[in-house]
Amino acid sequence: MAASPVLADSSYYIQLLREGQDPLRVLALTAVTRDLAVCGIICCEVGRGLRERRVLERFQAFWNVMIYVPTDNRLWQDVEKTLWQLHREGIVLPLTDVVIGCCARRIDAVVLAHDGYFSHIPGLRTTDRLDL
Repeated sequence: MAASPVLADSSYYIQLLREGQDPLRVLALTAVTRDLAVCGIICCEVGRGLRERRVLERFQAFWNVMIYVPTDNRLWQDVEKTLWQLHREGIVLPLTDVVIGCCARRIDAVVLAHDGYFSHIPGLRTTDRLDL
């Protein structure tokens, strides 16, 4: 059985960039043994913070060869249901993180993130390091 894909959250990219590391290089090492995934929200959140056009284009080229999780009506229904359930439990999460979490659940991916929001989303596997 193949290992689950890895969907790196924006927080992962941003943390590595702040530390002066190249997240694409780190993720490329993971891509040797696992599929990588991305969704539109991650591309937008990370892309808007990249200062140079050539750096943005490098990231876009990298994302273009990943599994892309679309945000269709079925996904938005899952997001709405998840938000509603969490809210009833007294858990209020950022909409963007729930969308990302639902994208990961859709393809049975592990979310690689440096924040704890994802651990509240039912049925979602998370990690903060790549030694999966």
